[in-house]
Order: sequence, then structure tokens, then C-alpha cells
Amino acid sequence: MKAVVIREFGRPEGMAVIDLPTPLPAAGQVLVATEAVGVGGVDTLIRSGALTAYGFQEGHVPGSEVAGIVTAVGDGVDASWIGRRVWGSTGTGGGYVEQAIAPVEEIVPLPADLSATDAVTLGSAGVVARFGLAHAHFAPGETVLVRGAAGSIGIMVVQLAARGGAAAVAVTTSSAERGERLRKIGATHVLDRFGGGADDAPAGYDVIIDVVAGEHLPSFFARLNPNGRMVVVGAVAGRPPADFGTEMMAAFQKSLSFATFSAATVTPAERNAVRAEQFAAAGRGEIEAVVHELLPLEQAVLAHQKMDAGEVFGRIVLAP
Repeated sequence: MKAVVIREFGRPEGMAVIDLPTPLPAAGQVLVATEAVGVGGVDTLIRSGALTAYGFQEGHVPGSEVAGIVTAVGDGVDASWIGRRVWGSTGTGGGYVEQAIAPVEEIVPLPADLSATDAVTLGSAGVVARFGLAHAHFAPGETVLVRGAAGSIGIMVVQLAARGGAAAVAVTTSSAERGERLRKIGATHVLDRFGGGADDAPAGYDVIIDVVAGEHLPSFFARLNPNGRMVVVGAVAGRPPADFGTEMMAAFQKSLSFATFSAATVTPAERNAVRAEQFAAAGRGEIEAVVHELLPLEQAVLAHQKMDAGEVFGRIVLAP
């Protein structure tokens, strides 16, 4: 089978398409003939070499979510899964392939009216958005700022906050064109990357969901209302400064809160229940899966080049 591997950490050109043996599912696993593979921000971080401290090595196959048809199952797995269309998580890698392995507890059946492309656009991002807002204790009537709203996670946060009754949903983004697209899915105010540029925007926010992190994260504490909560759900710009908490402590009397959120702290059953709910909602047209572009698996390098250049609105999907 064809697979994409990271031959050398760094630039996208360090990835290559190679042939690998088709894997066999072990006990508790399924084999999925992939129809769509999601390209995520964490894939680009792993490929860049930024996460080698977590054990990633050259030769790694990136990709964490796929959708397709179950073609085989391992011991202990109900054979009725064979032939079913599913979304599946492959963990921290193993997704950029024609045949992917996934644990049976990490697969979700797909409704007939949802494409594989839409499934990998929603599957991980929707869970992070849903539980990220819950981690921030978001409530109807509150104001929300989504920092880095043009990616698949940010787009889902915008939609869920708007559907959840937010009084305002402000977004930071890099262009007016992206801002207009975000307005169509629920944003009420469009800000520049630094949180300015909109005179009519709220003076402060009850909740900030941050997909970006990086060096400018500390400046956003000043945009929180008293008792405001900032939750970082991604770090596409890298880690914040080591002393980022100084800004929050300087506003001690505002009783601000800061947290991170990873979907790894949610049980597979809880994640899959949300995915099933969101897949059904997308099939009914209540949630939009925003696909930037569908590319062949062999063009994974181009996909990462587009990600690195900041060209992507929504999600790039690879088709094996």
C-alpha cells in the first residue's frame, strides 16, 4: 500500500510516498480502507520536528484521523464491522496511508448522508471545540473570542458558540475575506490577529478559546472580563513565553482563569458520543464541514506547504 512518511524532520519536502506492507489488525483493532485522511495542525508540528521530545522519530507516518470502509477486524472485534463506513482515530500517527489501523473503541459509524471528506473535517475538530467550550464553562449569553478561527477547530468553536447562545462571537483572522466567511457561520465581530481592528467589538470577553498560543498569547489576558476564562486548545504558533502568566497575575483582582485542554482527557465513549451527534447534525445541515481542498495522498507535501504558508481555511483532506 502507499503511505507517506517523514524521511527528515523540517520542511514539507522531507516527506515522501513509499510502499509499505498492508498491516493486519491485532486484537481489538480494525483495518480501514481509507477514502479520506484529515490533515491537522499537529501533523505539521510533528513533521517540523517540534515534537521530537515526545518520542517522534524520522520514518513516522503522520495523520490521526481517517474515514473509509472496515475491511478486516482483529481478535475480539465483532465481525459485523466489516463493510461498514466509519470515521476512525489512528492515534498520533498512521493515517496517511491507503489502509489504516484503528482501535475499535476509536471508530464511529458514519451516517449515509455524510461524506468521508466531511467526516475527517469534523471528527477531531468538533470534539476539541465541544469539550474546549465546556472546559471554559461557557454559558448562553456570554461573549466569546476565538483566537485563530480559520482552522477546522476554530471554525467549529465559532459554530458551536453561536448555536449555544453566545451574546457575541468575535474571531481573530488574517484577512477580511476570511472574516466574511466566518460571519456566515456565526461570527459577529472580525478582529485582526492581535485582537484589534473592530471598533464595535466587545470591550472584553467572558471566554477566549485559543488555537494559536505562541508569543502573543499573554496580551490576550487583557481582553478578558472579570472572571474571564482562557482555554488553549492548540499551539499552531508554538509555546507561549515562559513567563506568560505574569500578565494574568498583574490582573489579579479580575479573578482570571487559564487552562489548557486536550481531547486525550476525555474518554473514547464520550468523544464518540459527541462525534455521532455532530455527524448527524452535519448530515441535517445544522453544522458545516469547511473543506479547504481535497488533494491526492501523493500530494501530502503540497498540503503541508499550504498549511505552513497559512493559506488554509478549514481543513485540507487527502484522498488515497
